[in-house]
Formats: sequence, C-alpha cells, structure tokens
Amino acid sequence: MSVKLEKGQKYSLSDGKGLSKVMVGLGWDRTQLPKYGFFKTLISGEPLPVDFDASCILLGADGKLLSDDVNETAVYFNNLSLASGAITHLGDNLTGEGEGDDEQITVDLDRVPENVDRLVFAVNIYNADDRGQHFGMIKNAFIRLVDTDTDTEICRYNLTDDYSGMTGMIMGELCRREGGWKFNAVGQGIRRASRLGNIVNLYR
Repeated sequence: MSVKLEKGQKYSLSDGKGLSKVMVGLGWDRTQLPKYGFFKTLISGEPLPVDFDASCILLGADGKLLSDDVNETAVYFNNLSLASGAITHLGDNLTGEGEGDDEQITVDLDRVPENVDRLVFAVNIYNADDRGQHFGMIKNAFIRLVDTDTDTEICRYNLTDDYSGMTGMIMGELCRREGGWKFNAVGQGIRRASRLGNIVNLYR
C-alpha cells in the first residue's frame, strides 16, 4: 500500500525492499481560470494554457552541481537521459491535460554514479513571467514513486500549500544515505523560475 507523505517527511527506499528501479511521476491540474478581453470583459471560461517542465538535477555530496554544463547535471525535456541511461526523462507534456502523471522520470538506483549524492525533482512554468502565470493557477500537484518491477506505487506527496506567485517548485528529492536511498517530500516554491537555469543556479 502506498505511503502518503506530508511536507518535510522522509521515506526510506532501501530497508528490506530490494528496489532497483523507480519511476518518479509528477502531476498537476490547471484551475478553471476565466479569460478576459478589453476592459476585463469575460470572454471564456476555459483554463489558461500553462506549460510545466519537469526536471531532475544531479548534485554531489557538497550539495552542488556536478558540472557547470546543464546537460551534464540535469535531465529535462531537451536532455532526456543522463549517467549512461540511469536517469531518463520520458517526454515533455505541453498542456498538463489528462489523468495521472503529466511527466515521468525513471531512475535505475543501482546504476546512479557514486559521485551523485542527491537527485532533485523540480517543475517550472515555461515562460511564466512573459505569460503572467504562477503555481497559484494549478491544483492537485503531486509527486509519487513507483516500483517499476511490480508497477506498484511506493509513496506519494500531494502538495497542499498556497504557491501563488511561484513559478518554480522543488517537488522532492532522492538522497543517498547509508548505502541506500531516501525520498524527501520538499514542496519548496521558487518565485522566479521561467527557465530551468533559474533552478539550476540555486545549486551552483
């Protein structure tokens, strides 16, 4: 049975579970925000299009990036695989439409290089500043871990805070601890993150 986590809680993936490969699923729904025309006249009740981008950032034991080259230290829509396939992004979702996961990243825990101490899973809103968009425009955001061998959900963190004004989000982390891995439910908003580089720069 899947474990439901609260913000700040940690969950061990190693204690007798024998996990070797996990899928990290990230999801969200857009709120039904109205569109306005001239003089704020209501013209449509359809939700605003918002393009969310999920990424995985690799950090060393010092909490810093492994490289100054983003394509050597992050998996995202334009760089779908790292560490000889140990970490793979399964593709970009431009709209967030549909049920379940909107974007997925797989991690082969046994193949993650020893110099990688932490995997940070983040989501940012592409071109958020230009479009006037932020995380207050979404609901039901979550991050979950699935055992790919059994297709069983291991744990899930549903974000419940108000993230109005935030354009990026650190959803969760996988951290190497005592020879195994632990998942941390983070839920940290970032005010200015219209590009992945804004999040990556936090770890330089």
